[in-house]
Amino acid sequence: MGIQQKLQTRLAQKLILTPSLQQAIKLLPMSTLELADLLNQEVVENPLLEEVPTEDLQAAEATPPAEKEAEDKAKADKTDSWDDADYEYFFGDYLDDGYRPRAPQEVKELPPIENTLSTSSSLTDHLEWQLSLQTEAEANREIGEAIIGNLNDDGYLVASVDEIASMGPWPLDDVEKALRLIQSFDPIGVAARDLQECLTLQIKHLHLEGTPTERIVSEHLRLLHNHQMPELARKLGLTIEELKGHIEIIQHLDPKPGSRFNPQPSQYVIPDVYIIKVEDQYVAVLNEDGLPQLRISPTYRRLLDKGAAENNDETRAYVKDKFRSALWLIKSVEQRQKTIRKVATSICTFQRDFLDHGIEHLRPLVLRDVANDIGMHESTVSRVVTNKYMHTPQGVFEMKYFFHSGISSSYGDAVSSVTIKNRIKKIIEGEDPKKPLSDSKIVNILQREGLMLARRTIAKYREELKIPTSNQRKVLF
Repeated sequence: MGIQQKLQTRLAQKLILTPSLQQAIKLLPMSTLELADLLNQEVVENPLLEEVPTEDLQAAEATPPAEKEAEDKAKADKTDSWDDADYEYFFGDYLDDGYRPRAPQEVKELPPIENTLSTSSSLTDHLEWQLSLQTEAEANREIGEAIIGNLNDDGYLVASVDEIASMGPWPLDDVEKALRLIQSFDPIGVAARDLQECLTLQIKHLHLEGTPTERIVSEHLRLLHNHQMPELARKLGLTIEELKGHIEIIQHLDPKPGSRFNPQPSQYVIPDVYIIKVEDQYVAVLNEDGLPQLRISPTYRRLLDKGAAENNDETRAYVKDKFRSALWLIKSVEQRQKTIRKVATSICTFQRDFLDHGIEHLRPLVLRDVANDIGMHESTVSRVVTNKYMHTPQGVFEMKYFFHSGISSSYGDAVSSVTIKNRIKKIIEGEDPKKPLSDSKIVNILQREGLMLARRTIAKYREELKIPTSNQRKVLF
């Protein structure tokens, strides 16, 4: 058979992610801080990108809109001609001035975040300081440091005595002695191996050895945890009234003695979007504080002029490549900002009652609702709401907070699952501590309010709220 060449026409559909589209998708889920880091890095790597000077930004903000449009048109007319004219036409607004935020005058000064953090001593530092005052023997200090190094944030020892001894050439007796020394340090109860030992150390510190208080902790801690007070009183040979005093002592002990030295660090949230009420409408304003406002460097753009004799082909090819990258980055950033604003505005439309009246009026919402409203795909909306926060009249919320399922009600409208959880929390907060409400009774209360839920749904929501069962919430005294 002979080899022949043939020309055929074939029609096919292909989805191709161009580099610019990949870049736009990559920018969407970024938070404002992450985007600022990326832009600053791009400025370092791409010589054609430069940050707009502050005086130029101030002058542009002071320019009336009509004059600004005329200036932009004049700039586009004066642009040097080069072979990729489409870029000139498509990106004319960014060649000199770059993208600039257009926030209303009333929100120029965004809400500040006060930085009031101070350095505090950790549990490890506090214990090592006491260890240095208590012992002079090098071996004892090493064992003590090994024990301290194996304490968790609550102050409990997470390694066994045998494991501590295997860390060095230390006899078990020396490790036990060092452990007793650490357990005598402040806070009392530290370096315990379980809750029972932690409470026992504190009871001994109060000189309550041999009392019913110690017996409750050492022998009947499970009965206490399950609130089986009549059974506990019977085993101790006490009346309920006599038992009350011992229970109060235990309630004032600290089950996590190390936690006050390891507080959770404060997490400050910088909102990506501010929801401002202007007259009777809510307006979404992007927080662009800290974002560098970029433009194409006029100096490097002149290197693209074909008439410049000093520019060789290699130089022009390099500058053109960087030029395209810079333009697409600026365009992608603006597209990202526009998309976030669209999503935030759509959320405001759906959650108008929440913005006006609070969480009780939060309505069910899914990504598909917003996607259909703004004419975008659900995946795009999902990327937008990732790692983004909104500052609303009701507080600061993650954008994902507004998307959740709904529960049907007898009066027709669906009710948000978040609203139901909030209602369950309020019902439990208002209950009689001596007669806490069971999940079945909460179901009956919500049914009278028109919400039809199963008992297992109430149990699920209660667990998500980290609320104990009715038996564990019961207070006898």
